[in-house]
This record gives sequence, C-alpha cells and structure tokens, in this order.
Amino acid sequence: MGPLDVLFHLLNFLAPALVVAVLLAFTSLLFMKRKPFPSVIGSQAAINFIVGAVVLAGGLALLGRDGKMSTYLVLVLAMATSQWWQRGGWRK
Repeated sequence: MGPLDVLFHLLNFLAPALVVAVLLAFTSLLFMKRKPFPSVIGSQAAINFIVGAVVLAGGLALLGRDGKMSTYLVLVLAMATSQWWQRGGWRK
C-alpha cells in the first residue's frame, strides 16, 4: 500500500467524525439563545472532531475493525455530549 492509499484510508476513517462535528456545531446555532462568534463555532467543531476521532480509534482498537454500528452510536453520543458540555448545558 502506497502513501497515497494510506492517506485516503485515514481520510475515509475520519470522515464520519468530521461531518458530524461540523453539522453538530452549525446546527447548535438553531438552539442557542445568544449567537456565538464564528471562531467559537470553529473551535466547537474542532473539539467535537477530536472527540470523534478518539471514539473511532477506540472502536477500531476494541472491536478490531472499522465501521461497526456500535462505534457510530458511541460516536454520536460522545460528540453530542461534548457539544452539550461546550454550550454550558451542565450549568443549568
């Protein structure tokens, strides 16, 4: 496997985390009373992406293969919890 193939595999492995992170950060604007600065949205997406990448790597390590539905379930739950925490939902 060449270096370009490794890059494509890595990008495809992380694509679900990236898509969910960006969608989660932008759709959270619909539910926020005060609109944050655009830099805050970018940092929320970045933190959500890191959480998602860790979950995907953990799922790969624990289950032995990529693409298991249980990994995607944990991915969505972990990233939703991360977004909730960043919005300050724990303060209520």
